[in-house]
Amino acid sequence: MQPSTILIAGGSGLIGSELAELLRQNGHQVRLLSRSPKGDGQFYWDPAKGEIDTKSLQGVDAVINLAGAGIADKRWTADRKKVLVESRVQSAALLFREMEQMSTRPKTYLSASAVGIYGNSGETWMREDSKSTEQSFMVDCCEQWEAAADTMTLLGIRTVKFRIGVVMAKEGGALAEIVKPLRFGLGAYFGNGQAWWPWIHREDVCRAFIWALENQGVAGVFNLCSPNTARGKALVKSTAKAMRQVALFLPAPAFVLQLIFGEMSAVILNSNRVSAEKLIEAGFEFKWPELDSALLDIFAPHLTVDH
Repeated sequence: MQPSTILIAGGSGLIGSELAELLRQNGHQVRLLSRSPKGDGQFYWDPAKGEIDTKSLQGVDAVINLAGAGIADKRWTADRKKVLVESRVQSAALLFREMEQMSTRPKTYLSASAVGIYGNSGETWMREDSKSTEQSFMVDCCEQWEAAADTMTLLGIRTVKFRIGVVMAKEGGALAEIVKPLRFGLGAYFGNGQAWWPWIHREDVCRAFIWALENQGVAGVFNLCSPNTARGKALVKSTAKAMRQVALFLPAPAFVLQLIFGEMSAVILNSNRVSAEKLIEAGFEFKWPELDSALLDIFAPHLTVDH
């Protein structure tokens, strides 16, 4: 693919920071949208106020929207729920309004979404055409998120939505929380530990976005998680093994988590057995499909064999 100009919204987060770096390494020019831009290639926007520097979109080939307040950062009060939805919907709406007015628009729009759209689906394999198993806040939030992305197709822009699973990286997210008690020799798993966790190595998340960027025939919605989904307890044990950490494995009971986190406890208690079949059939190849090797790369990269 010829070097392109890519605009990333949400480029300072766990995925965005890594993705921006990989895109630059691949020869692409990267611009970032930020509420407080600093330096070259960063442009002001504030979706809540409906404000954006229009120069940010000029000459852009593709837009990648990863914007959204952190799902598990704060307890889900009514106000917090509003922020979680609006930070996702308003960002897409603002980009849509700006691109609608352009005579030459970006050709591609890639949007984050989440496997939370399926609800608590237990043992059932969930594919992209599977219906959500419940009506909950997380399901509603993801549905509004994807609907906002779908508006881009009205402008003739190729649109891809990735339903991202549990992103594995030392720097943040669920794995950073699992690691905290492990450093003290305690392997805490959630509930009975049997819930399915649709994990994915952060590098594969970024590689999938680049793959979708470079393959013009790719469009629509894709689950973005390893083809080898793991149960929660197994994931904690594999993490301890990769860290070479001896640990006592104990459950954090579901009722305790519900007392502490309220409705937000669904993020760690829900079971999602999510299929990556559609993504693989479309031609994407995972670098880290196996949990043990993925975790070894994260915690002891000098011990892993290059793929």
